Amino acid sequence: MRRALVNQLREKGISNAAVLAAIEKVPRHFFLEKAFLEHAYQDKAFPIGEGQTISQPYTVAFQSQLLDVKKGDTVLEIGTGSGYQCSILMELGARVFSIEYNHALFLRANRLLSQMGYRPNLFHGDGSQGLPTYSPYDKIIVTAGAPLVPKALVEQLKLMGVLVIPVGDTEKQTMLRITRTGSQKVTKEEFDFFSFVPLLGKHGWQKKNE
Repeated sequence: MRRALVNQLREKGISNAAVLAAIEKVPRHFFLEKAFLEHAYQDKAFPIGEGQTISQPYTVAFQSQLLDVKKGDTVLEIGTGSGYQCSILMELGARVFSIEYNHALFLRANRLLSQMGYRPNLFHGDGSQGLPTYSPYDKIIVTAGAPLVPKALVEQLKLMGVLVIPVGDTEKQTMLRITRTGSQKVTKEEFDFFSFVPLLGKHGWQKKNE
């Protein structure tokens, strides 16, 4: 089933060999309840509780390919969610820092990733503000739809660091790749439309006074 999924992703335009290998290696069914095993290797998102979903494999592969992770890269993930994207980043050789807004999901992902043998640095908090304590990062990936590109995240990138983030309204977002080319300069590339759960927090969809 995993090989069939990889072949499907390849047909959809995913060409990064390391990303495809990571998708094939990670047991996505671990992130779903056993009753839903038949859904694990279908190219679709699936509910995981708390109003959240495990991302569609194509979306995970697309963001990972845009990020172009190199072994040893320090990567900040905004939105741990199920932990699936985090596990892909680990398989790509990244040193991962991941922050999750929802406490129940944070606890679940922490437990599951540990059981699977992954050792990312997981945090519970407002990912829209990034994680400045451990910055700067080589790469930052946002796995929730943002209303804008948070300045705080750009400031936590290394020079020539890359931020991949979906930006738009709560229904549809454009995938952006932001490269920090100077202390106050960035380049922006736009890609396909996607639909993510909303990014919550100070620089997300939740009101600043909440």
